[in-house]
Amino acid sequence: MFKISKGKRIVFSGTLIVIALLGNFFNASIGISNFLMIIAAVIAGYPIAVNAMRGLRFRIVGIDALVTLAVVGALLIGEYWEAAAVTFLFMLGDYLEAKTLEKTRSSIKILLELAPDTARVIRNDKEIEIEAENVVKGDIAVVRPGEKIPIDGEVIEGEAYVNQSAITGESIPVHKEISAKVFSGAVIESGYIKVRAEKVGEDTTFSRILQMVEDAQDKKAKTQKFLEEFSKYYTPGIIILTFIIYLITRDITLALTLLVIACPGALVISAPVSIVAGIGNGAKNGVLIKGGDIIERLGKAKVIAFDKTGTLTVGKPRVTKVKGFGMSEDEILELAGRAEVYSEHPLGRAIMAEAVERFGDIIDPPEKSEIIVGQGINVILDGRTVLVGNRRLMEQNYVDITDEIEEYIRREELEGQTAVIVSDSQEVLGVISIADVLREDARDTVSKLKTLGIKKVVMLTGDNNRTAASIASQVGVDEFYGELLPQDKVAILDNLQGQVGPTVMVGDGVNDAPALASADLGIALGGAGTDVAMETADVVLMSDQLYKILYAIGLSRATVMNLKQNIYFSIIVAGLLLAGVLAKKIDLSSGMLIHELSVLLVTINAIRLLGYGKKTDGKH
Repeated sequence: MFKISKGKRIVFSGTLIVIALLGNFFNASIGISNFLMIIAAVIAGYPIAVNAMRGLRFRIVGIDALVTLAVVGALLIGEYWEAAAVTFLFMLGDYLEAKTLEKTRSSIKILLELAPDTARVIRNDKEIEIEAENVVKGDIAVVRPGEKIPIDGEVIEGEAYVNQSAITGESIPVHKEISAKVFSGAVIESGYIKVRAEKVGEDTTFSRILQMVEDAQDKKAKTQKFLEEFSKYYTPGIIILTFIIYLITRDITLALTLLVIACPGALVISAPVSIVAGIGNGAKNGVLIKGGDIIERLGKAKVIAFDKTGTLTVGKPRVTKVKGFGMSEDEILELAGRAEVYSEHPLGRAIMAEAVERFGDIIDPPEKSEIIVGQGINVILDGRTVLVGNRRLMEQNYVDITDEIEEYIRREELEGQTAVIVSDSQEVLGVISIADVLREDARDTVSKLKTLGIKKVVMLTGDNNRTAASIASQVGVDEFYGELLPQDKVAILDNLQGQVGPTVMVGDGVNDAPALASADLGIALGGAGTDVAMETADVVLMSDQLYKILYAIGLSRATVMNLKQNIYFSIIVAGLLLAGVLAKKIDLSSGMLIHELSVLLVTINAIRLLGYGKKTDGKH
């Protein structure tokens, strides 16, 4: 009997209770009916009593102890129906609660199921299948359609469309080719790739996500901590109150009823069940929230501060405009592209990338190339001198910049562009404008943050004020601060916190660690594979989708609202039950039924959080 599963106990005890009630209805022996009720109470009540004893060993007086006391008391005074009904209802409620809680953890369970079990690697020129945990750094993994990528690494052969929604929350498969980074847990939808392992086992991004989600559930919200502390004193208090009520009224039935009905089950579970559902929803959608306290505080933010490079912008310079003076745009870009073939400078690589995109591979490199640090590059192309660089390079080579060209360059610079001048040995041939362009969703995200009640949106950057002003104007922030060192960002955040309220710093997690750590909360953008982001930030957005910040804040507020609904509902039900018991309008079995239903309703309400975001595209 003692090894019977919870489900079978419910069936056995429920069946005995039904048989006993039918016996009473058909005037069968009262003794037989009572015996069946006692057996039902023992079958359902045994695990409750065991849990109560375990708790008492650690000086924990919980709901199991209260129910056990009440059931023993009911049996002693001959209330066999009450004893059977209470144990059955408690077991049924506990069973349904457990099943419902499984639903709240479904997002996390889905993540766990996505963890790759096996890997196909090449060793000794042979393709073999091994446990994913046995892959070592440097191994070459082969991944085919429908298979999970077992490690973090770089694609060295092939191309494929990869579903990496489990890591970044992106719903659309991403095209991956040679040199692209891929993550463990992503699934190949079409194509074929070979990946060189860079992070394996517990070091992979996916493994770290799972660990962070599990750790997050252990970091409790302030409300949850308060309720748990409250229950430590509340439960023993109820036992004392019950004893006092009995001494005053000498009504043992009333005392036992009060003992069970006053259990704070729904109240204690109200906070953690909402927090687990909220964290699970976020993890499923590429928003990692590192604990209940963080999800509770995120929705209270009043200031959002953005880093510029890599956060509001894509973090990679791009050619935005080409202007020719006596030559076509394509001719200017081709000259500059050939000149920069061997360049490692970010501006040179941006020119090369644009040239390759327009013309394909640049085949003809320069005959001679000289890099002038801080100025640009001097090359010989088809026997002709070509200069690509800034004003100083032109001055050093006695190339005249006309007033018209100078005016054009100044206009570009006022708009936050970096003007790269292309000339021959005598005159300027053209100007290529390069800038770190805004993310597509940057302006819309900033605008919607203001509709969410954020009082101030600011931008903090180390760039010069001219570039900062241009980006700030385009994105629509309330204030911007340029030419900042890391310690300057920290000081500004402290000042905003004092003047406006709780601050949130949003950065790419690479060079914003001090600011992310010093703000009330730090949000790292594009955390997939970024160690610093995962370690430093309180919230990690696994993709480069800036609008996920709106999702994170909305989810936080929905979770807190859900939590409050559960708490208020639990308190109201508990108050009404206590009033009903003291007024002798509620008996032990009906009170227990209402109590278990309240626990179940609290859990079901939390389940609604799993559907948050499904009715929209996430861009709240």
